Formats: sequence, structure tokens, C-alpha cells
Amino acid sequence: MRWLDGLWLVRLLFLRGLAAIYLIAFLSALNQFPALLGERGLLPVRDFVDAVRFRDAPSLFHWRYSDRLLRAVAWTGIVLAALALVGVIDRAPWPLFIAVWLVMWALYLSIVNVGQTFYAFGWESMLCEAGFFAAFLGPAHLQPPVIVVVILRWMLFRVELGAGLIKLRHDQCWRDLTCLYYHYETQPLPNPLSRRFHRFPMWLHRLSVAFSHFVQIVAPFGLFAPQPIASISAALAISQQLLLIVSGNYAWLNWLTVVLGVVGFSDRVLHVATPAMLPRPVAYDVILYLLAAMTAAMSVRPALNFFSRDQYMNYCWNRFHLVCAYGAFGSITKKRYEIAIEGSADGAEWKEYGFRAKPGDPARRPPQVAPYHLRLDWLMWFLPFSVRVGRDRIFDVPGYGLWFIRCPSAKCDPGNEPLLVRGIHSRAFSHVRTRGGGDPCRRPLRWRTLLAFARKPEAHRERHRGSSRLHQHHRRFRLRRRLASRAFLATRAIPLPQSPFRRTHRADSFTHGPTQGCAAHPREHNRPVSRHNSG
Repeated sequence: MRWLDGLWLVRLLFLRGLAAIYLIAFLSALNQFPALLGERGLLPVRDFVDAVRFRDAPSLFHWRYSDRLLRAVAWTGIVLAALALVGVIDRAPWPLFIAVWLVMWALYLSIVNVGQTFYAFGWESMLCEAGFFAAFLGPAHLQPPVIVVVILRWMLFRVELGAGLIKLRHDQCWRDLTCLYYHYETQPLPNPLSRRFHRFPMWLHRLSVAFSHFVQIVAPFGLFAPQPIASISAALAISQQLLLIVSGNYAWLNWLTVVLGVVGFSDRVLHVATPAMLPRPVAYDVILYLLAAMTAAMSVRPALNFFSRDQYMNYCWNRFHLVCAYGAFGSITKKRYEIAIEGSADGAEWKEYGFRAKPGDPARRPPQVAPYHLRLDWLMWFLPFSVRVGRDRIFDVPGYGLWFIRCPSAKCDPGNEPLLVRGIHSRAFSHVRTRGGGDPCRRPLRWRTLLAFARKPEAHRERHRGSSRLHQHHRRFRLRRRLASRAFLATRAIPLPQSPFRRTHRADSFTHGPTQGCAAHPREHNRPVSRHNSG
């Protein structure tokens, strides 16, 4: 059958690409996990494993956790991924090949299952699932198993169709083809080209949304057709992912989808002669049949999820992150909100703590960081959607209090860093339609927010004792920190610099900032639809 023609090069490209992503994932864990979830992190792993049973979140760290052990796990994963990337593992006997990939999967699963909010992204489950099934593709000298290729195509099908259906079901702008009017500006972490994409003509944005619907809803069914239809479907999925790669920073989500798209091709379509390979041992085939039966049983719920009105997005029905439901951006925000953290030594002059990729200064050019994953930057993007703000009113951070309250204190070094810390709830990049292309109906505002006091000496405290307002907020913060449930903040407004995303289209002008009568909190929420959060 032409559907089965030649999978040697397909397997090689898939395994090398997946190994590169695992290398980046373990490197990200090595650099960020101790600060975010380590012994002195924002959400310490020890507190989590004390409250969660092993069978609910299988992980090596239930045995014990230390930052040294985490680094050992990360370095082990880096070494194994590097060996797979350069092809050393492909020359090993098939039992050793399977063992190495399953070790990589188990090590990363151990990290994800204790990663809490910082690892609650859909592409974490995607990486775990792809790594598990990649273990059964076999080394280069054995014939590639068609069963595993079909399973990986089924995974790509779930990724694409899930993303397409969640868009049509959850936001009107996807149905009327206008979501890209806002997406490039309000996406989590823009890259250097996001501004150029944002300024494309409106008709091109609408055409792009229509193309996205076709690729994600119609084309995936071609993955199970004979060649060359399967290759065309895979090429369409890859082309869309490449557009997303050059227009934003989505960690390794798009790159992993590109790697999955490779399994839709065949050696004949790629014009490569398949070399002679040895037949698989009987024991190997028995394992493959058991794997197929297990996958079929676990696929029932994800398949039914496609027909559900309450479709899950980035949700797994098992603790091993296998055969999950995927999707992204079921809703699009129409305005961009930012929370910044500022510090001051005297309470008069404030300086903002910068993030590597999270937008702060509108004049700064966004960097390119993907496929590397900056987890704190991503969560800071989610944060404003859970923040309620009003003029001279307290706002809270439901569900984010614990790590967000600890974050400003972690940025204060008792030796040199500022003594006061506060947050900013900002609409620095929002658009306001004006009449006749004239001036905006109101000056843009930035909500400056007193967030926390950290390591304040007695002399400094006495100097501010006369201000009942400051003292009151200090007492409120101390109380809420003890409760570890929410942060209480007060607000005032100051002017903001002009947004780099400002544009004029035909007779209408767009700028940023709230207008008279605008709410002080976001109305267009881009919350994850499922119980398993994702970007």
C-alpha cells in the first residue's frame, strides 16, 4: 500500500527533532525549576508532595526532593537527549533504545507532575505523550513500526482538530474571522515580528483566520488517507506552525507540532530511497500490539470530547499525560493588560524590574526566545485575567496569591536591592477607537498599584508612620500573606508612554489606554477552557 511506503527517513527526522525539544525542555528545567519550585522557590515541591499522593502525581520527587537531585535529573535528561540527537541511541539494541526514551519520558514526567502552575501548559503533556510513543519507534536498523506512526498521526489529529473546534465554540471573533485584528498585539509574548504582523491589512487577517480553520478542522482528516494526501495534510499543518513561529513566542508548542507533522510524510514523497533494514523480533511486535490496544482504550474519551459542548482543552484523563485533549486560544483578548513589578528605596523614585520576554516598556523591542520556555513570563501574562481592579479599590488575585505574593519578595536582595516593592496593572498596549481619526477621547492611563513592602528597616518604617494610608496597606498585606490567599492593593493613575502597536487604518485611528466609561479590569478573558491550564 502507498500509505505505508517508506518510513525510515520519517522516523529519523521525528526522533532527532523530538530529542532536540527534550534537550531544550530539560535545559529549561535546569535553569528555572530551582527558583520557581525548588527548596526556596515560589511554590516549593516539598509542600506539594506532602499534600498529594504518589498515585495522583507520579514523580521521582515523592521519594525526596532537593535542588541537587533536580539538577541531577535535568542533567541526566540533557545527556540522554543529546545522545539521541546525535544518533548514538539509534545504533543501540532495541531494548536499550526503548529504555533510554522511557527514562527521558519518566524523568520529564517527574518534573511535570510536581511543577504545579508553572508546568500546567498543554505542550508539557504533548512532550510527555510524544516521548512515550517515540520509545517504540525502534532503532535505525529495524523496520519502523506502522502502529506507532498511526498513533503519532492520531496525536497530531487531536492537536489540530482540538485547536480548531475550541476556537469555533468559544469566541465569536473566530467565527467572524476578526481574531487576528488583536491576537498579534495581545498574545502572551510577542516577538520582533509581531508588530509587523499586527499591521497587516484587515483582509489579510481575515484570510489568515479562514486558512487556520481549514488547516485545523478539515485538513487533519487527510492524515489517515493514502499518500500523497497525508503528506499534503501534514504540509499544511507544518506551514501554519511556521507562521506562528515567526510571529510569536510559544515555547516549543509550534516546534513540537512541526515535528509531529513529519510523521504524515513517507520516504517516497520525500524522494528518499529506503535502506535495507532487519525485521522486528516477535517480542517487539507483541509489545506493539499491546501498545495499540492500550492507546485505543485511552482514546475513547478524547474522541468523545470532540463532540462535547463543554470541550476540554489541554486536559489529561490519566496521570501519565498520555492520549490527552489539546487546543489553544479558545478566546482572544481585545486589550492588553500587564502587571509590572517596581522597586524603590525611598518610596519616591520607582524602577521597574524587567523580565526577559514579558512586555514592559512599550518602546522596547520584544525578543525572540522560543523554543525556550520562560515560565514566569508566561504566568505574568495570565495574571491580569484574574485581577479585578477599580479606582481607589482593593483588587485580589484569586488562584495566584501564593506565588504572586512571594514573587516581589524574592526579587529583593537584602544587601543592595530596593526596600519597597509595588505592582502595576497596566493597559499599555490597548487600542481605543476615536472619532474621525482625531485625538483619543481620553489620555491613556496606567494603574499604579502598591503591592508589598519587603525588608523595610525601622527608620524607614517610622518615616512613613504618619501616612495612615501606607500603614493601612502594610497591615493589610501582612494579614493576607499570613492567610496566603490574596493580595490587597490600592490604585491611582498616571500617564503612560505611547504604544508601539499604535496604527491607523482607513478613517479610524487606534491608540491605547482606557476611555471614559471603560472598565478598569479586562472584560475579554482568555482563560484556559479546561481544568488543565494552557497558553
